[in-house]
Amino acid sequence: MTELPLNRPDGTHELPVPPTMVPRAARQLLDDGYRLALVAAHDDGPAGFHLAYAFAHPGTDERRELVVRLPHEDPTVPSLAGLSFSAGRFERAVRDQFGIVPVGHPRPRRLVLHDHWPHGWYPMRRDADPDPAFLPDEGTFSFLPVAGDGVYEIPVGPVHAGMIEPGHFRFSVVGETIVRMKAQLWFLHRGIEKLFEGRTPEEGIELAERVSGDTAVGHALTYAMAVEGALRTEVSEEDRLVRALLLELERLYNHVADIGAIANDVGFGIVNTHAQRLRETLLRHNKAVTGHRLLRGGITIGGSTLLTLPDPELIAGVAAEVADLVVIALGNTVVADRFTGTAVLPRTEAENMGVLGYVARASGVAIDARADHPFVDLGDAFHVCTRDDGDVLARFGVRADEVAVSAALVADLVRRLGGRTGSRRHLGGGTGRVVAASGGGTARPYAAKGLALVEAWRGTACHRVEIDSAGRLTRVAIVDPSFFTWPALPVALADTIVPDFPLANKSFNQSYAGNDL
Repeated sequence: MTELPLNRPDGTHELPVPPTMVPRAARQLLDDGYRLALVAAHDDGPAGFHLAYAFAHPGTDERRELVVRLPHEDPTVPSLAGLSFSAGRFERAVRDQFGIVPVGHPRPRRLVLHDHWPHGWYPMRRDADPDPAFLPDEGTFSFLPVAGDGVYEIPVGPVHAGMIEPGHFRFSVVGETIVRMKAQLWFLHRGIEKLFEGRTPEEGIELAERVSGDTAVGHALTYAMAVEGALRTEVSEEDRLVRALLLELERLYNHVADIGAIANDVGFGIVNTHAQRLRETLLRHNKAVTGHRLLRGGITIGGSTLLTLPDPELIAGVAAEVADLVVIALGNTVVADRFTGTAVLPRTEAENMGVLGYVARASGVAIDARADHPFVDLGDAFHVCTRDDGDVLARFGVRADEVAVSAALVADLVRRLGGRTGSRRHLGGGTGRVVAASGGGTARPYAAKGLALVEAWRGTACHRVEIDSAGRLTRVAIVDPSFFTWPALPVALADTIVPDFPLANKSFNQSYAGNDL
């Protein structure tokens, strides 16, 4: 694509295009190696809508954004579903929330709103009725039934045992073998994106931390960096190192928990017991570092805050125990057999569907925003961990490898920060220098936009913000990596036996809350 002027302070090249030119422009970007990271709509009131297609290049960290203006009456845009699987899902979500119709979409049915939600009501519009009339819930669920001798269906959820969030899974089965699985999500509607509207950037941090509870750092940092990009806020090297440190602490406790839970799903409970003990050790350590077990409060607009630096010896000890647990688990022939060849996601499918994070890396796709979109130099301690087989064993192995890398990064980052553990210290505190505009509710002469990508523990998170001239948020669009990766679970389940569904699902471990905004 022709080089565009750098017309956004966040480093994004923005290109206004008419609706008819969207497919051509998008195709060129995709052919040039860009990844579609986000599609977001914005209601501009009487002026209509604008629709932003954000693309990011993993090799150069270049960002391109196609911006389309649409009328408020009968807004339509050509569908990109034929070019990108992810684009088709974004388009369905935008239609459900804003009423913008993707013309020519091959699967135009609803995605975010189930059929009992009011038709013709679009919750993200400015004029949306806050108390709409709902239709009777008659259990409508669009799925393709599989017919044939011996085929039967098994419905699971949306209410599950334990503390799992709601999701419905419909299996078509022959004997014990899954022929097809259809997942239905979006049972939760917290209105997170709507709740950002009208807040100051600083007031948005507490919402960003709660997009998905186990990804407080990942989403808070992505949001903060989007705001900082919009406001041209400089962040010190020290604060960027601390942010990288917090990301690895979050990655550690989640990967450790998953390693135990995956082993538990094949009945090897002793590994899970010790993994949960190690997770608790890390959570208590998190509280000592930031004052919160889930690391809330560590990210601020323009900076970061710590009570004390992490203890590299404690982290190294946990990583060593995790390595031992992995050896014990895979040394058990039953465990190794259950993991090997189960729920395989081929590389081609992972690439075509735009899968992210450890699921993609376990299928040989070396996508990682720490390498593709770095905000700080992580040095020689970092490398992207990949496996090639795409099965449960590979996803288990990538997590184990990343625990070791994260522990090494923590040690190196603490060393580079030059601090000693055991003493209370305050770093950053959100005092980033604003180069050309001020935040915190202070008026500016122009509206601002920002886009950021961060490697959260499940994969690349993306946030796009718009801030008005009074310093208030008018739009925050959020993409959790689970939005990209959830659709790959049914693909991996083809020819998997029903008893292995919990194991396969845990090896993916995607977020319900991060997906169901």
